[in-house]
Amino acid sequence: MDYLVVLIPLLPLIAAAIIGFGHLFDKIKGREDEWITVGIAKAAIYVSCITAIALLFFDLLGQNSGAYSVGQWFASENLIVEINFITTGFSVVAAALFSIILVVITRFSVNYIHKESGFHRFFFTLSLFSSAMFSIVLSGNAAGTFIGWEIAGLCSYFLISFAYDRPVAAINATRVFVTNRIGDASFILGIGLSFFFIGTINWNELNATAELLTMPTATVISLCFVTAAFAKSAQLPFTPWLARAMEGPTPSSALFYGAVMIHSGVFLVILLRPIIEQAPLVMGLLVVVGLFTAIYSFIVGLTQTDVKSSICFAITGQIGLMFLECGLGLWELAMWHLCAHTIVRGYQVMTAPSLLHYVHGNPMKPVSSSMANNRWLYIASLQRFWLDPITDRALVRPIRGLGHDLDHFDKNIVDRAMGAPKSSGNAISSLNQLEQKILGTRPDYAREEFVRSNGVVGKLFEWIANGMSWFEERLVLRGIGADSVNIGQKLGRAANTFEQLILKPRYLVLFVFVVLMIAASI
Repeated sequence: MDYLVVLIPLLPLIAAAIIGFGHLFDKIKGREDEWITVGIAKAAIYVSCITAIALLFFDLLGQNSGAYSVGQWFASENLIVEINFITTGFSVVAAALFSIILVVITRFSVNYIHKESGFHRFFFTLSLFSSAMFSIVLSGNAAGTFIGWEIAGLCSYFLISFAYDRPVAAINATRVFVTNRIGDASFILGIGLSFFFIGTINWNELNATAELLTMPTATVISLCFVTAAFAKSAQLPFTPWLARAMEGPTPSSALFYGAVMIHSGVFLVILLRPIIEQAPLVMGLLVVVGLFTAIYSFIVGLTQTDVKSSICFAITGQIGLMFLECGLGLWELAMWHLCAHTIVRGYQVMTAPSLLHYVHGNPMKPVSSSMANNRWLYIASLQRFWLDPITDRALVRPIRGLGHDLDHFDKNIVDRAMGAPKSSGNAISSLNQLEQKILGTRPDYAREEFVRSNGVVGKLFEWIANGMSWFEERLVLRGIGADSVNIGQKLGRAANTFEQLILKPRYLVLFVFVVLMIAASI
């Protein structure tokens, strides 16, 4: 019965396509057509749920072979990517559990989002996300998992900014989206290294060859995937994005960050268990990051003043314990913990708007006096240990300043050296000015003012720019004739052609892999 696995992600994808195109072409619109959208979304997820449970039932009976391949997707020399799925083990259990939760939250969303202006948009995104999550847990290769990984992140962005007319929602959605791209880049690097060292990106084949890998190779591959898992599951230092993500509607918060997507990182680590076990350094990293995230989340969660923020830090704390369990080799415990936590947190986030009603007459347990009387710990907890400002100062501002200085360096040094115009609205290049001087069209040459920068990097580029300017003025602008200009122009065009060539994606990827090969050999 392995072929049933194809229907699980396919049906929600078809539902998303029908709702999306129907809404795009005004076939489904307004409140009068809400029942059509609901019917399509519910039918797809209900049948997917039944299919996932049936697949799990047959797996428990030993009827599944373990993998099912639909066919080849594409091939490029030795790289062959198939559309294949896993039909046994924890992947099937996770698919069945997630499908049940998706059914519950889809039904809950019908009344919650009723009469909202983005009703059809919400269920389109919900159906697309359902297909993406099934791809993550059931795909038999890293490419299929990564596609689901990316689509789930995109759906997260859509639903955090569901009320896109609110600046806070738009800013939080963008911040979350950018933060998760760090993990996505690490995931891509892990796929590339897996193919380079092992020659395949099929999960079963990767795990089967784990014992043949050397420790450095296993460590590098594991580290890439584990970093992606940390980012997706909001572990330190990526934890702050989860609080921002709670800006979306309650059903999406329950589905994405309480029950399903937030556990994708833990699932990925469990999926790659054989490889990670060959990397003691990565196992230790799982313990350290998981433990510190749990402690951080516990302390910060004590001072949160709204229910969603309080729950989100409880979520990251428990997921930190799951990573800790994986690092200690308690894989079965981590699996059970994931399943139980998915159910409990999904329910808690869904009932968050009714919390005051449920806790009436049942007051919260007070914080211990030793922590309550520690003023500095309270301030640090209230400020979430300043993790967001530290990230801004340590990464965002320096990178922004470096980019500003590099932009000026490129315009004032590289473009002039290549004989290219600085911009369409600015003066022509120095070599063209020299040509005009030689040909008599311009009597004098007026030297342009170079950029003035600040900071260490800025001053370094300023000194380089002044040195290049002196060199150009002495040896180029005071040349001997028009022949040197023609030679310079030819060299500039050749350099521009070479620059465009090396900036093509395939050559950039080749450069990255060459660097990694050199690093691995060392």
